[in-house]
Amino acid sequence: MFIAIAILVIALIIGVPVPFSFFAASIYMIFALNYDPSFLLPYGFSQMSSTLLLAIPLFILAGNIIEKGGMGEKIVALVEVILGRLKGGLGIVTIVSCAVFGAISGSAAATMTTIGTILLPRLEKSGYPQGLSASLVASSCVLGMLIPPSSLMILYAWISNQSVLAAFLATIIPGIILIISLSAVNVVYLRNVDIKTTAPVDFKTKTKQFGGATKGAFPSIILAVIILGGIYGGFMTTTEAAGVAVIYTLVIGFWVHKGLTKKNISNVIIKAGMTTGVIMVMIYGSMMLSRMFTMEHLPDKMTDMLLSISENKIILLLMINGFLIIIGMLMDDTSGVLLSTPILLPIAMNFGVDPIHFAAILSVNLGLGYVTPPAAPMLYLAGNMAGARTKELFKPTALMIAFAWVPTLLLTTYIPELSLFLPKLILGY
Repeated sequence: MFIAIAILVIALIIGVPVPFSFFAASIYMIFALNYDPSFLLPYGFSQMSSTLLLAIPLFILAGNIIEKGGMGEKIVALVEVILGRLKGGLGIVTIVSCAVFGAISGSAAATMTTIGTILLPRLEKSGYPQGLSASLVASSCVLGMLIPPSSLMILYAWISNQSVLAAFLATIIPGIILIISLSAVNVVYLRNVDIKTTAPVDFKTKTKQFGGATKGAFPSIILAVIILGGIYGGFMTTTEAAGVAVIYTLVIGFWVHKGLTKKNISNVIIKAGMTTGVIMVMIYGSMMLSRMFTMEHLPDKMTDMLLSISENKIILLLMINGFLIIIGMLMDDTSGVLLSTPILLPIAMNFGVDPIHFAAILSVNLGLGYVTPPAAPMLYLAGNMAGARTKELFKPTALMIAFAWVPTLLLTTYIPELSLFLPKLILGY
């Protein structure tokens, strides 16, 4: 069984596609432990017959439509009017814009390409070091995993049989803490850097600019209200809200912002279909693998192994966090949830961790793994977009990890009320 985990990890490290890595581990266990494929194959299909899973491809499609539909520029314009005239304000604009766009699109990759394309040239023109600009975009684009609606939390809720709404709410406060922390690191980093800021304007001009930017961003803001208001108001299920989001973004993309055209809509749909196909194959493979892990009592064996090292809950949670960060470095967020939830959630629950609290721990850890060298897929992508050399990325990234990500992770891990406050307040969880 542990050999199967080793096969999975090694396959990921050497670059084997994630779905094939899951299948390789599954095939080993089938032959090594004499499992019957005629039992496992139907089991994988049966686990996927859930209407909740329909929300994932729909949100993916909506995110791709948003990426091409012109909403990003409008969001950036509004945030820049509010914060852009402060020293370091454009960095804060980047962080907040990524958070807002990520919340609407639900995709770290879409946030990276859209907001990064808009703001990286502006950051360079304003005198921001290229390494800092790339680090800001990389850390901020991951906020889409924490601010709902998040496909990551839909998948987690489905695997763990928890409330999607509670999982959505659990990550909001950690996300806000991370936004504030990243903004503070940005401002402190720039204290001795000569940055160009927008010239101040009178109140009348600023009011006019704010009104125009608000008008432009209003359709995007309304989308967030429709989705979250519909879900939490009980008017729509998560899947229905995803469907509404697709229809709404098509209307806005074609006839309001006019970023969508007859030429690019086919590429949007194809890209969404390809992403969905990969995710569904991963889900299928991971369901078979997790079923065998459960039948072999892997969570219990790992619990015993961890308890043999220490019975201190603080130490045990640190070890779980370390494992999750490594998973985040090796895998994309979907794969990380598929692998870690069935294995680590039972272990965490044995230590008294609430499953909704664990949703927030999982999200922050996987986000941290995304930007932690040496793997750091999002960090290197942002560095490539910004034209920054690899060595220029490490100092600002290390500061953001040390003074934003790690404090957020520790607070989320060891203060459960940060994650459970909103679910209790709104849902009576």
